[in-house]
Amino acid sequence: MTLATRPGNIREHAFRGANVAEDIRTKYGFDGDLLRIFAANKGDVVHKWHHYIPIYDRYFARYRGAPVRFLEIGVSKGGSLRMWREYFGPEAVLYGIDIDPACARFDGQAGQVRIGSQDDAAFLAKVVAEMGGVDVVLDDGSHVMAHVRASLAALFPKLATGGLYMIEDMHTGFWKNWGGGYGVPANVFGDLSMIIDDMHRPYHGRADRMPGIGPLVSGVHVHDSIIVLEKDAVFAPVHSQVG
Repeated sequence: MTLATRPGNIREHAFRGANVAEDIRTKYGFDGDLLRIFAANKGDVVHKWHHYIPIYDRYFARYRGAPVRFLEIGVSKGGSLRMWREYFGPEAVLYGIDIDPACARFDGQAGQVRIGSQDDAAFLAKVVAEMGGVDVVLDDGSHVMAHVRASLAALFPKLATGGLYMIEDMHTGFWKNWGGGYGVPANVFGDLSMIIDDMHRPYHGRADRMPGIGPLVSGVHVHDSIIVLEKDAVFAPVHSQVG
């Protein structure tokens, strides 16, 4: 899916300079391969907020050159899958899903493309099975709160141990037309409080608030418009006094 913007916001926040790479280097101190890949793109369009580029690298760099199973929700104009292919390398298993049938034209180019809805649990399960499992999910789909939650509920339990689940463009959590709002329960950032409660269940003993998700989360990270959930083995906490 393309980057989520309100009417007018795309013009208000669009970068008007000529050197995309220099803007990212100057503001965020990042000069890695992903910057070059993004800024030098001459093929299918890839549309990203500049501050996402170093965040992607921070979490995804460890998977480069490996057979990572990477699922991107939202294919849009096809450029993103091409960017990930160049970034991760030939061993990566790259899949993209989109509800728009026109995106089928990108199938078999940089990765595999399947047409279906991100809130269709049966469709998502079929895609993950075809992939042989999934290590990383990047939700760049509709950015609608109900869809974001549906994808998370369906995919996070299927995520491999040691995997990452990244949701971007979550500024839509503050917009009513996307099912969110400022200070309202519908805002997806409120879900993070429930996940954190579940992570700390050994200390409060209450029932899980987000079964199937919260107890499996080993780490939560929040950046501007980006949520990252880590999945890893979770053990009952123990402590020791030594010395």
